[in-house]
Amino acid sequence: MKKAAYAPWLLGATILGLGAAALTYGRPVPNRPAASVLEAGPRVSVAARWRSRTDSLKRGESIVAVLQRAGIQRDDAMRALRAASSLDLRKVPAGIEITTRANEDSAPSEIVFQVAVDRLVRLSRLASNEWTQKEEKMVWTTDTVAVAGVVRTTLTGAIAAGATSFPEKVRIDLAYALADILEYRVDLSRDLQPGDSVHVLLERQRTATGLVRPGQILAARLHVDGKAIETVHFAGSGTKESYFDGDGKTMRAAFLRAPLAFRRISSVFGMRKHPILGTFRRHAGTDYAAAAGTPVRALGNGTIIYAGWKSGFGNTVEIRHHNGMVTRYGHLRAFGAGIRRGVSVAISSTIGFVGMTGLATAPHLHFEVLINGVQKDSRYALKNMAGEPMALADMGSFKAQKSKLFASLDAHLARPATKVVSAISPSATFATDGFPEGGR
Repeated sequence: MKKAAYAPWLLGATILGLGAAALTYGRPVPNRPAASVLEAGPRVSVAARWRSRTDSLKRGESIVAVLQRAGIQRDDAMRALRAASSLDLRKVPAGIEITTRANEDSAPSEIVFQVAVDRLVRLSRLASNEWTQKEEKMVWTTDTVAVAGVVRTTLTGAIAAGATSFPEKVRIDLAYALADILEYRVDLSRDLQPGDSVHVLLERQRTATGLVRPGQILAARLHVDGKAIETVHFAGSGTKESYFDGDGKTMRAAFLRAPLAFRRISSVFGMRKHPILGTFRRHAGTDYAAAAGTPVRALGNGTIIYAGWKSGFGNTVEIRHHNGMVTRYGHLRAFGAGIRRGVSVAISSTIGFVGMTGLATAPHLHFEVLINGVQKDSRYALKNMAGEPMALADMGSFKAQKSKLFASLDAHLARPATKVVSAISPSATFATDGFPEGGR
């Protein structure tokens, strides 16, 4: 009787022991807080239910055609476009990106037009099958960075190597923006030499989605042949917003330093063996290689004294400027609108287009500066021609701002945690944009 009484207890203990062993030696159960399990919800892939398609508008086609390729019926596409009040459908440019989003079992219910890098127009289908529009603009935040580069061949190469705070595709835009500021003081296509350096303090603009672009250039220092050329962005109570040199004179002077915009020049060459005559000749002017049809600019205000064919120069324009200096532009493919003898022209206005007329074997511009009928090197003829000084009352605040900006530039460049690869040698580095490489 005693053994029969203990049997149920022994059986129960055995079952509990086996259960404990299973918990101990079996597969471990993850220790997950209850809240996380509730928040996770069912494991259903929502993304898999949707499909996106990005297309672009081809030259000469309609937006409706693009939407039809995405699976939207013509009438439905027309209804969607009627809702796009922010778009001027007659002016939508070729190449614009159009993204459609649809449930895998139905026609697209969303259309997104990438109107600009920071602006979207989104069309969404309602339950009533009508469409509604929403315009979205990305918010840009701004900080200040510094860029430093060393010239190997060109300014663009130096900036491309030094502007590591910016994506590669926008670095050339920064180089061109700087060139536009300096073009009255430096012929960036031939004055720069290997070893010259450039330091720039500027604003950097970013979005939460990762877009980055250069903003306002605040100050820059260019070392050319051992001499510093400084520029500062400034506006005062009696001074219009502009760029000024270190002495408070506007960077915009009476003459440009080159007849072609820097961004359009392929190369510059001087004394050489004549390609047609086959003899070495003293080349008094400067030849700028550029694509045929590139606009040629008047170096300064003046009057056309010659426009026509001139022997080996081919189509040629000559301008007499207010100081008596004459500039000559040769091998032109064609003349600018209205260019003829006696016409007044303004600085930077288009007087012709690069060609290869006369004794030329490839498209280029032949350019000369003549003083009292004698050919002169434009680098020396224009050397001391500076801009107008700012209002005297603003000079004090200008000097204070200049000191502040260049102190900030120098502080950025002095930070030991940052580096830039020199355009001369990939192994040469020095301080630059103020942001640790790991944090970019």
